[in-house]
Amino acid sequence: MSSIIYPVTNLAAVEQINIVSGKGVYVYDDAGNQYLEGLSGLWCSALGYGNEELIAAINSQLETLSYSHLFGGRTHPVVIELADKLAAMVPIPDAKFFFSNSGSEANDSHVKMLRYYSNAIGKPQKKKIIALDRGYHGVTVAAASLTGLPVMHSHFDLPVDALGILRADCPHYFRGKVGDESEDEFVSRLLRNLEQMIFDEGADTIAAFVAEPLMGAGGVIVPAEGYLPKVQALLNKHDIFLWADEVICGFGRTGNDFGSTTMGIKPDLMSLAKQLSSAYVPISAAVIPGAMYEAMAEQSADVGMFGHGYTYTGHPVACAAALKALEIYERDDLYARAATMGAHLQSRLQEYADHDLVGEVRGKGLIGAIELVANKETGQAFADGRVGAFAQRACQNEGLLLRAVAGSSVAFCPPLIIEESQIDEMIEKFGRALVATLEYAKKENLIE
Repeated sequence: MSSIIYPVTNLAAVEQINIVSGKGVYVYDDAGNQYLEGLSGLWCSALGYGNEELIAAINSQLETLSYSHLFGGRTHPVVIELADKLAAMVPIPDAKFFFSNSGSEANDSHVKMLRYYSNAIGKPQKKKIIALDRGYHGVTVAAASLTGLPVMHSHFDLPVDALGILRADCPHYFRGKVGDESEDEFVSRLLRNLEQMIFDEGADTIAAFVAEPLMGAGGVIVPAEGYLPKVQALLNKHDIFLWADEVICGFGRTGNDFGSTTMGIKPDLMSLAKQLSSAYVPISAAVIPGAMYEAMAEQSADVGMFGHGYTYTGHPVACAAALKALEIYERDDLYARAATMGAHLQSRLQEYADHDLVGEVRGKGLIGAIELVANKETGQAFADGRVGAFAQRACQNEGLLLRAVAGSSVAFCPPLIIEESQIDEMIEKFGRALVATLEYAKKENLIE
């Protein structure tokens, strides 16, 4: 075993596959085995591997200006160009961008900026943040506190209460409905609970409500129909920001520019990362409205600086990679293409809806999940993640890299460049893995 501490891994079971190269939608291990990368790495490699245009743009920037920081009034042309490009894309008025290196850092930056802003406008009590159960927002201290997945909290003693994090119901109708409750009734109940929370806590103490337009690591959950637009209307009534964590959904993943567009909302704040550079160089952005920025700027003038930032904020090479990725997305009409290929993917996934092991098939665009269950009739979940873990290994044995999330949901998130025939290849490989998984579940007496 090497000297690495591996992220989001059972530290007693590391280095099970060694990926050494990639081209297009395929990657290769150190034994020469080929795998279809069905999760775009970690929801991020939109343009696949070995894109020559992106590589050339990165190399050119390295030769021109390999590094420059943004502290103390310094800037460079590439970061200005990227900010202006993004400002024309996002649905936030007079948008301003704080760049960093990961979605976690973007979300931590949002938490700090919300606090800074609340102090700036003379509402120091308005700092609580509502986050969803099963939502995922990263692993740094504040971002992990926002995250609503118990495994990301275990043994870390995160300051959830100290940060004023409130937890709202997960809008997953399949898992959350009560009895024969309709989807509309389910949404109405969640909205009543949310409004009661706002009333109990006091709207004047709550700064924002954060949600992924489509929830990734929590199980690729598509919020119940109408939930997010109704949440936005409720937040507007109580002067609470709607913060869309677009780290997974942004830049075509759901078949539109942003997941917010797909789900019919216009957020006040946004977090961007992953497909922003197609993961070729780490970069992320916390997006805020101009009015919020102006209040922060006035306050920073009083103390002489805005005391937040990273060595690699707005790194020129990362910005160059992002600009080229955005250019390719636009030129090749990849968002519309993702909608078309996504329709094919969703149709193929639905072929497994009647399988004995499948409780729900869900998704939007080129992201989806098949949730495996212990009892198909009742939808009862497996007691632990063994079946999901087996399914992930079975897919790998078939030459397909997918990921089991939230225990027993198998996630699909291929590169935006995937062809229809490659989607078919992915589905057929998954089908063989599902046969093996059912045999395993029966052998272990896990089916009820």
